[in-house]
Amino acid sequence: MNRINIIALGVRDMRRSVKFYREGLGFQTKETDDCPKVIFFNTFGTRFELYPLDLLAQDINETNPPGINEGFSGITLAYNVKSEQEVHDTIELARKAGATIAKEPQKVFWGGYHAYFADPDGYYWEVAYNPFMPLDENDMVQL
Repeated sequence: MNRINIIALGVRDMRRSVKFYREGLGFQTKETDDCPKVIFFNTFGTRFELYPLDLLAQDINETNPPGINEGFSGITLAYNVKSEQEVHDTIELARKAGATIAKEPQKVFWGGYHAYFADPDGYYWEVAYNPFMPLDENDMVQL
């Protein structure tokens, strides 16, 4: 199994989450219901990554990392962009949609630029620009 094309998130409030992703972040879907039993959003695809849990939590917030006992699932979603400015733009879009900004845009030790936000259900998203991993014509990270 080397192709993962669906990531399912268990949400607490379907109406709130649909509004956040569809209206707030602009994710595309054919679903028009505000509170469907399930909804699929169109994306360009996914990549799968494993990362040590303690380091992932520290990457989100070095001074106050989220803990498993506090509800951190150990899962983050990454949204890779083409520039540092796009990191800023995406974080502002998420902020306006009601996200909690966990880490403001900043340079990273590995040479890139990133930020983190949490969606209304507490799932963490990393928005990252990595100059060493360009995006292809479908905006997918080239590994």
